[in-house]
Amino acid sequence: MKRTTLTQFLIEQQRNHNTVPAELRLLIEIVARACKAIGHNVGKGALGGVLGSLDSENVQGEVQKKLDVLSNEILLEANEWGGHLAAMASEEMETIHRIPNRYPQGEYLLLFDPLDGSSNIDVNVSIGTIFSVLKAQDHVAGKDVTEADFLQPGKQQVAAGYAVYGPQTMLVLTFGHGVFGFTLDREMGSWVLTHPDIRIPEETKEFAINMSNERHWAPPMRRYIDEALAGTEGPRGKNFNMRWIASMVADVHRILNRGGVFIYPWDAREPGKPGKLRLMYEANPMAFIVEQAGGAATNCVSRILDLQPTTLHERVSVALGSKSEVELLTRYHNEAGAKA
Repeated sequence: MKRTTLTQFLIEQQRNHNTVPAELRLLIEIVARACKAIGHNVGKGALGGVLGSLDSENVQGEVQKKLDVLSNEILLEANEWGGHLAAMASEEMETIHRIPNRYPQGEYLLLFDPLDGSSNIDVNVSIGTIFSVLKAQDHVAGKDVTEADFLQPGKQQVAAGYAVYGPQTMLVLTFGHGVFGFTLDREMGSWVLTHPDIRIPEETKEFAINMSNERHWAPPMRRYIDEALAGTEGPRGKNFNMRWIASMVADVHRILNRGGVFIYPWDAREPGKPGKLRLMYEANPMAFIVEQAGGAATNCVSRILDLQPTTLHERVSVALGSKSEVELLTRYHNEAGAKA
């Protein structure tokens, strides 16, 4: 059986379907190589001296893990000289990173969470890298790009994806015409197309949420979970299972493959914040992927991809996955007059 590599797949999309421009194709190949390098370092663990935390915090005020910083550097260095970007933005950095003038510059903007789920690094649970690609609207040269150029709604993404570092290392991509999964062949060192058309089942009996925060949720959120927990005797008429890995990449990857809904809602401990997850680095790319796989993604009130970002590190509530569950949860919030 002939295997299709990532490079072959991208060339075919460029030549035969005209859906992936040459510059975007080359950018995705660079990101994929960087993810391969990150996965290699993740796989070394304690042997590579990359476990544990540093005496530093990122822009979010979170203690940085050694692998957080290393992964961020790998992505910056891999894409700095590629010639396909005008600038980059990372969850780990306060402001954007412009491509130095000594390097060729392109027309795309890359945003990334270099290592999602990093609290799980030291306990050997699946973690990942999330990325999003936008087109620079009015500028090409990196020196002209500002933070404002990145503040585009998620529906304007031209590509998004994630790598998950688990029992297998996988790369999942969308360019706005379906979702494709590639598995890293560690012996050959190449990404191989193994999931050519990922679709989320519309109906599900699983949800992923941190139940320890239940007492802090808004009433419509508690209503949705209470009804699910009531099982066959409740209004939903079926039993639900709960799954929670505390790694968005791992939770969403499971949902893409077998259905379910991932929820990270507003809670009363920080009432002034609409949520914890970052719109630009986590919610937008994952929402793009989930919608392209037949699912839905909202901030519990409105479609995530329609939201207009106002800051580079804006936070948002997230409900994404099987369409029927996301729509029901969103309806409960809208009926209650909840605000995002």
